[in-house]
Amino acid sequence: MSSVLQIHSLNPQTRLLRQAVERLSTGGVIVYPTDSSYALGCQLGDKAAAERIRHLRQTDRHHNFTLVCRDLAEIATYAKVDNRRYRLLKAATPGPFTFILQATHEVPRRLQHPRRKTIGIRVPDHPIARALLAEMGEPIMSCTLILPGDDWPMADPDQIVERLSGAVDLIIDGGPCQREPTTVLDLTGDAPELLRQGLGDASPFL
Repeated sequence: MSSVLQIHSLNPQTRLLRQAVERLSTGGVIVYPTDSSYALGCQLGDKAAAERIRHLRQTDRHHNFTLVCRDLAEIATYAKVDNRRYRLLKAATPGPFTFILQATHEVPRRLQHPRRKTIGIRVPDHPIARALLAEMGEPIMSCTLILPGDDWPMADPDQIVERLSGAVDLIIDGGPCQREPTTVLDLTGDAPELLRQGLGDASPFL
């Protein structure tokens, strides 16, 4: 059975967040809420946990994870950001966007796009996710919680417990959230390119 933590969606309890961090830090796979949908997450660089997530999602080793960061300063550690890109990121974060950027040497090679050496980065606007990242002190390696055969990401914690209990180590129940994926913007070129229109409004950045 998976552990379930009911965490207040507006005022997350620190003692419960620390339990989630402990589970992440010891190789666990967790489910946690974001401002778009629930997500699967594990510690950065944990190869075994990442393989468990791939197995749950039934994706191959080429499926890219996203580094979910707490702020712009943390993004700069893992992605190359010049002044133009920084201004765009500052305007769009926190929020339901994923940005494709050139990875720095801090990102394990297996997490980068094999040819382009890029990484997906995001800063969520959800109190639980942000508090969890602050306690963690580093990004969480994540992907959207959408199971094989489903058309939409999972957003109802009761359904998540029903379908994933025993398959993950910890489920954070932060109440219902959105069911749309993030909007994905590729910032590696001369101008932003919209790769997927999701919950975030990309029009101001194109």
